Amino acid sequence: MPRYSAEFIKEMPKSDLHLHLDGSLRLDSLLEMAKRTGTKLPADSVEGLKQRVFKEKYNNLGEYLHCFQYTCAVLRDMENLERAAYELAIDNQLEGVNYIEVRFAPQLLIDLANGIDFDRVMHAVNNGLKRAMSEYNRSEVVLSGHKPPFAYGIINCAMRMFGDKGFSPYYTNLFQLMRDFAPMDVIKLAAMELVRASVRLRDEEGVPIVGLDLAGQESGYPASKFKEVYEYAHQHFLLKTLHAGEAYGAESVFEAITECYADRIGHGYSMFIPQMITDPDITDKAAYIRNLASYIADKRIAIEVCLTSNLQTNPAISDIKQHKFKAMLDNRMATVICTDNRLVSNTTVSREYQLALDNFDIPLKRLKDIVAYGFKKSFFPGSYVEKREYAKQCLEYFDRVAQRYGFI
Repeated sequence: MPRYSAEFIKEMPKSDLHLHLDGSLRLDSLLEMAKRTGTKLPADSVEGLKQRVFKEKYNNLGEYLHCFQYTCAVLRDMENLERAAYELAIDNQLEGVNYIEVRFAPQLLIDLANGIDFDRVMHAVNNGLKRAMSEYNRSEVVLSGHKPPFAYGIINCAMRMFGDKGFSPYYTNLFQLMRDFAPMDVIKLAAMELVRASVRLRDEEGVPIVGLDLAGQESGYPASKFKEVYEYAHQHFLLKTLHAGEAYGAESVFEAITECYADRIGHGYSMFIPQMITDPDITDKAAYIRNLASYIADKRIAIEVCLTSNLQTNPAISDIKQHKFKAMLDNRMATVICTDNRLVSNTTVSREYQLALDNFDIPLKRLKDIVAYGFKKSFFPGSYVEKREYAKQCLEYFDRVAQRYGFI
């Protein structure tokens, strides 16, 4: 197994296709943003927040998701939101990441009472990302052709569940307006409003909203409940990913593909755990998993792999080598290395690659395949021809870096 240095990993071209904006703030910026907006945090120092909120290990996914109440609180300010998007792009550029797809749930940030609607939220995020892209692409290393340019897309997340208060002003108001509706009907209506608004803003104003995601508590809120929402995205050429197989079993991944037309799957590691299958009609669990894995591999449905995040939220994974990433590799799946949340998981794209390369048998050709999937399976905000050309640029740069480090 070749030894890949940190320097090589930093320099090689990279992408991040599963990157939550509200989980990826700079910690010192979070403190400054909270001070600016008068938002109360559990601690007033970087070290204090690391001890009390943003930990090295979490007991479960619920504790992990608890962190987001603090980041979302400061991001309901448009100056803070644009700054967070800008800094996120810069942080990726500094570690050699060429392409990112930034995802978040706009409805967690909408506050109509304070004049913050969907369009303002989206423009703030886009403005921050676009500014960082423009600055980078005017640099000499890009203009000279030495390095590929930076590019980005935005993925909007619908929430699988939210309550009648405490999640966001938008969701609280929606429950008040629809108080005679069943909670699931309110949740689905919010998701449909999100996808319609996303298509409108993409088509009318050119905001690079490239995909739809379904996030939040997986168990008890199956993807099939959102079939109509994903049909709308499908019919309007908005690409589709879903959190599936993170805290629920193979059935969740199956539903994401068959009911919601998933182009990619977020996480997916639980699909290889037979005991997480709960459907009584599935009697041969091993065969079900084998057939599902084969189908995903054959259709080249990419899996967004988030190693550190999975280690933090799943106590059953005590060692990285137990992660089902190996099963994905063995099944020849299209896998992409992602961070999930740079702040909440205390990670970077380079660290995720280092973790994978140090613990799994990945020769150079397979590494290049993984890097390639990050560009070829992206929801690139351009034509297919443009995406192919961009991927070609990035992979040619990979070869130059590999040659410089003696791998070729």
